[in-house]
Amino acid sequence: MHESLREKAPLFDRERMRRVIRRMAGEIVERNSGVEGLLLVGIRTRGVPLSERLAAEIERAEGAEVERGVLDITLYRDDLSTIAPQPVVKETTLPPLDGKTVVLCDDVLYTGRTVRAALDHLADYGRPRSVQLAVLIDRGLRELPIQADFAGETLTTTPDEVVEVAFPETDGDEGVRLMEKVER
Repeated sequence: MHESLREKAPLFDRERMRRVIRRMAGEIVERNSGVEGLLLVGIRTRGVPLSERLAAEIERAEGAEVERGVLDITLYRDDLSTIAPQPVVKETTLPPLDGKTVVLCDDVLYTGRTVRAALDHLADYGRPRSVQLAVLIDRGLRELPIQADFAGETLTTTPDEVVEVAFPETDGDEGVRLMEKVER
């Protein structure tokens, strides 16, 4: 038997995504009393466009530029041997972290393993003052004690469901859909 995915429900269209990201950006600024010392770090792949959009919204609202970085966690994954025989590692670009408030950005929070890998990788670059987590979708079903500080939407899902996030930069489309695994 072979598994495929079937759309169960559309969650966000382009307009809803824009509103949710604007709200999240405001929450980040509010929680951190402004943008001083703030660094938004996108986890490859879809955390990067999320962090860019959050930064653009913050800059629009606050009139101040926000530092940004990109983190590739490929070599820090605990399932590295199962994802590909020779995984492709892309560039990590981070400014100095010491004393900064780092907001890790990712599209979906599920088991928590991606965030754990990101935290391990961040430790190689310095010691931030604090690390916060911003995700577009928190779908529950955690395997590790990790939680989002900022979530666009919190869903209750099952292991047979998949949340697909699309950004024009990575997928040529924009939106969020709830998919379900079906056997063919």
